[in-house]
Amino acid sequence: MIDVLTHDITDYPEGIVLPVNKPYRWTSADVIRKLKFAAFRHFRKKNLKVGHAGTLDPLATGVLLVCLGPACKRAQTLQDHDKEYIAGIRFGATTPSYDLEKDVDRRFPYEHITADAVREALQGFLGPQEQVAPLFSAKSVDGVRAYEMARKLYRSGRFAELDDAALENLHRSKIVISELELLEYKAPAGKAFSSAKNIADATENALPAAEKSTDNATEANLPEGNASYRINVADTSALGLPEAVVRIVCSKGTYIRAFARDLGEALGSGAHLSSLVRSRSGDYRLEDCLSVEQALDLLKEG
Repeated sequence: MIDVLTHDITDYPEGIVLPVNKPYRWTSADVIRKLKFAAFRHFRKKNLKVGHAGTLDPLATGVLLVCLGPACKRAQTLQDHDKEYIAGIRFGATTPSYDLEKDVDRRFPYEHITADAVREALQGFLGPQEQVAPLFSAKSVDGVRAYEMARKLYRSGRFAELDDAALENLHRSKIVISELELLEYKAPAGKAFSSAKNIADATENALPAAEKSTDNATEANLPEGNASYRINVADTSALGLPEAVVRIVCSKGTYIRAFARDLGEALGSGAHLSSLVRSRSGDYRLEDCLSVEQALDLLKEG
């Protein structure tokens, strides 16, 4: 981990890559906006390029690679590396965004779902495959971002007009899922199956305090200087739905929200993403990440 930075960006001919643990309810752009001006001041260079390699959804946390200076030229290469996620997936209900950004729109039977059934269904997702992006995504449909179209219809109450045909209009992406592991299964009755003793370390301890209390998150308990408090977080925890925690290693361009959707369908139900942590991006791991505050300290003007 970098401990100190000089004030001359030319001391870093390949640029600088800062692995940052993206806060909950921050967009990736929020992180860049926060660090960009600190980098301008630190290096005394107003035209310094600052970007990131691989967008994370607002309701996800984990490894976000922030590129400074010449490192921006390597952003695509960094983004091309495989990634690892720890995903919480709730069965028995869907949302239009496939995560908690939108409220539940449909309920499904889930009594037949067991840990063994989930484990068996996961095997069907290993290997190369095609994936349809979520409607609430940055994919382009006839030159328009999918999320722009979807949010416009959602706000106007016309989201139901989007059917399976609309989904097919989204570009199908070829992805590869190389590893899938069921870390924990929380049955609706209360008894939970867990295959990992360190499941708490893999998920709960990786999340900031704001995410551990998603239903009560307010502007007051979120980091300052961002617009993240405006992002909605639906509460589906009170529905008593079964939930799986899955470790996923996959190629670039994989939408974990879409994976949750497809896993629910494979199990004869519906599903949505209840939590998401990017635990690795290429060689950069979550335990090696800086918090936004630590990154800002590193970029102090001095």
